[in-house]
Amino acid sequence: MKSPPPQGHSPVLYRTRIPSAPPPPRRGLALAALLAAVCMAAGPMPAAAAEAPAPFSTSMPAPNAASAGAAKMASGVIRWDDLAPKQTKTGFRRDVFDLPTPTLDRFHCHITTLDPGQTTGAPHRHPQEEFIVLKEGTLEVNIDGRKQTATAGSMIFFAANEMENMRNIGAAPATYYVIQFFTTLTPKG
Repeated sequence: MKSPPPQGHSPVLYRTRIPSAPPPPRRGLALAALLAAVCMAAGPMPAAAAEAPAPFSTSMPAPNAASAGAAKMASGVIRWDDLAPKQTKTGFRRDVFDLPTPTLDRFHCHITTLDPGQTTGAPHRHPQEEFIVLKEGTLEVNIDGRKQTATAGSMIFFAANEMENMRNIGAAPATYYVIQFFTTLTPKG
């Protein structure tokens, strides 16, 4: 039996959960999808928004600085204009955050702009899961030797320890959000 959707909710998207059904499993990928949707909407902010102070520091601690005693990441808005681009040999990088949360040992995000023809380096592995949202451009994605093309709006998930890299195969720079999840199960060091 369906109940009417709450005010302001689409009847197409609203579903009543059957009481006997178990709750859906909680996965880091669901969090990543939500963050990806928020990141995709990010862009230059209107001038009026520039007056509000940032709710928390987005400065990056040293790699692996997150520890049990470190301050946890707080809720807040991260403004595009506050993310200073740093020149790299392959394009630009904007550091967003790298902090523990109440449920993650470390939650990391940076934004990369990869120039045409450039790669993320030789195929390599990461001990943590990595979720990427392609804001603009075209990438060739290599996952364990399987190559696929990702266009603007595509999302890419690299499971832990998969051999991976990406190459900008477009004529324009490719900009993408990199979101990494570190848990107690992620190997340290």
